[in-house]
Formats: sequence, C-alpha cells, structure tokens
Amino acid sequence: MGRTASTDPDVLAAPIALALVAGIFLTSGAGASQAPIKIALVTDLSGPGAPIFSSSASGFEARMDLQNAEGGVNGHKLVPVVVDDQTSPTAVTTAVESALSSGAVGMVSASGVFFLAAKYPQQAGVPVTGSYTDGPEWGEQPYTNMFASDLGSIDPTYPVNTLEGKILKRYGGTVLATYGYSISPTSSQEAVATAHSFEYAGGKVGLIDTSLPFGAVDFTTIALVAKEKHINALFPTMENSSNYALATALKQAGVKIKAAVFATGYQPSIVHSPAWTDLQGDYFLSIFRPFSAPNAGTREMALAMQKYAHFSTAQFPTFGQYEGWDGADLMIKGLEMAGNDPTSAGVIRALRGLKSYDADGLLPNPIDYSTIFGHDPPKQCVWVLRAERTGFVLTSPQPVCGTDIPGTSTKGA
Repeated sequence: MGRTASTDPDVLAAPIALALVAGIFLTSGAGASQAPIKIALVTDLSGPGAPIFSSSASGFEARMDLQNAEGGVNGHKLVPVVVDDQTSPTAVTTAVESALSSGAVGMVSASGVFFLAAKYPQQAGVPVTGSYTDGPEWGEQPYTNMFASDLGSIDPTYPVNTLEGKILKRYGGTVLATYGYSISPTSSQEAVATAHSFEYAGGKVGLIDTSLPFGAVDFTTIALVAKEKHINALFPTMENSSNYALATALKQAGVKIKAAVFATGYQPSIVHSPAWTDLQGDYFLSIFRPFSAPNAGTREMALAMQKYAHFSTAQFPTFGQYEGWDGADLMIKGLEMAGNDPTSAGVIRALRGLKSYDADGLLPNPIDYSTIFGHDPPKQCVWVLRAERTGFVLTSPQPVCGTDIPGTSTKGA
C-alpha cells in the first residue's frame, strides 16, 4: 500500500525508539532471525488527559496492524506495547521506565505530561515520536532524539504566531478570553501567545487566565468574570473536558460569544454528547487532514481503522487516534530507513536526515527533520470545522495558515 522502505524522506515526526541502553541493537542478529520489534506508546489512558489521548492506542495499533499485514518492517513483525501514564506527574516516570525496560525499540508519546519524564529515553538514546503538545522538549536541547510527528519540532521560546488571531478575527471576535493550565508549559504559553496573536490582528484581550488546574471543569465564577469583561471571543488551550465545561458555563452565564475556537475536540463522540448543544456555531481546528477532505492518506487510514479499530464507514478519527497513527507511522519510517538490523541510534540518525514527511498527506505541509529541530515550521496550518446540528462541517477544503511574528517570545509566561 505504498509503504515499502525507500529513501523518500516523507516523515512528520518519529516516535522515540525504545532501548535499554544508548545504541543497543533491537536484538542480536535481528535481520537474520527476523525477530519481532517492539514499539511502545506512552499515553493518558486514564486521568485528566484521557478525554483527549485515551483513544490514541487504537490509532497506534491500527497503523502497526496495517504494517504487519504488509510484511512488517524488513520482515520483522511489529509488536505494540501500550503503557498508561495516568496523566500523572509521578506515574509518567514509571510508565516511561516500564516502556524502556519492556525491550521496545521505539517510543511514541501521546501524553500531556511526557515532558516530565523525557530525560529517560534521551539518556538511553532511544528515539521518540508523537504529539508536541505537552512541552518544549520536542525542540529543546539535549532532546535531539525526539521527533514531533505532528508539527516536526517547536521553538522553545514559544514565539507568537499570526494563525490564532487570523481565525478569531475572521469569525467576528473583538474581545478575547483565553485560558490555560498552570502545570502545562505548552497550555499556559499557548494561551498567552494566542492573546498576543489576537492583539497583532487588531483585537482586544479581555482575559488571560493560566492559573487553572489540569482538567478543571468548574467555570462558574470564571464565566461571570467573562461576562463583566464583555468577552465575545474564546480560545482556550485546555483538554476537551475543560473546554466543553467552559463553553457550557459561558452560555449559562449569558456570555454572547461570536467566535469560539477550540484547538482540540474535533471527534465523533462530542456530536451526541450533552455539550453539543452548547457548542453549536463554534469552531474546531484540526492539524490533521479531516476525512471530509479526502486524499490518499485519509483513505488509507479510514480503511485501516475500519478493519482494525472497528470504525464505521461514516466515522472519523479523534485527535488522539490521529496522533497515535501518525506517531507510529513516523517510527515505522525510521525503522525502515535504519536498515535490516535497526538500532535506536540508527533510527535517530535516519529520522534526523529525513527531509520531507507529511504522513501521506495527513499533514498540511511536509516537514524537514534535518533542519527543523528547535524551530517552529515555516507555516503552521489547520483545517477549520464548524459545529452544526448534525455534525462538523468543513469551512473550506484548504487549511488556514499563519507564521511566527519575528522577535516575539512567550517563554515563561
């Protein structure tokens, strides 16, 4: 199905290859014996991050199943290992250490707290692929073993991008409120960056609150403050459960929102949830190509999810499923490029030489891993969907894009 090993460097972000020590062979004489290769997924199966990442395992396993159906990687069967970090600052260390000690060759992260344990695979010389959303380690020294399979890398100074302000202004927002979690550097700094982006676009910022506990769902008082501030634009940078609870609280408080934009939440389950009524007319972003704008990549993923994850023909993936699929896809690419007897060091070296990867068109732009570490992509693009009565409606088949504003930084905000 078009996934044979080649020198074509189309990879977005490679899952960290697990190993017990730096540079260890997956197994002695792996090529000759065609020994199975383990890849571990560290994710939030439980805890506050579960609403967004617990589904990642099904996307991860479906991509592995597809590869095994095509003969594995250079004849090696892939074995998935899924570890729950419980979205816990303490349990994530145990989860990562368990993944490393399992004998896994690579690691995929779909976790809100992975940054708290990122040093362990780095010290072991193990490659990691996955979601950039937890923290700055995806673009920060010494974590050159990490490959964000969705964005490529990040600039750890967190510059302001024009994208958020452009979208909020496009849909009529004039006075913005943005909210983030205090424990998450990505959540809090993106909340601040969104506020600056909106100001750059000509809007006014009424509220920035980055003091919220992870997984917060009580927004009664916050909604009343938003009403006093005449907020009519909303862009929270939190998990789905928090975002939905916030939307409901604002509506109950009588806050008239013209432009509510959510970076996550584009998933089937919300359409039939109690929160759906309160989300009508709101906008949802997807950094992955929606199935409603089909191409070869979405068709391949759809068929695999139907076969291995029991999708219906009308179903589309959650954010977590996209992240699990894409993280596995990039790791597989690294294993293929590393040769018949891949090592952790070989996978890292191969991925760092990958010059063009877009996950078979699931990403809006190709990523050059040879140059991107420590930088944001030249353009950040998202597809925008609107919540309507019967489901999500794509506002345009083309993504909306923005660029970093030179000289800006929200590090430590």
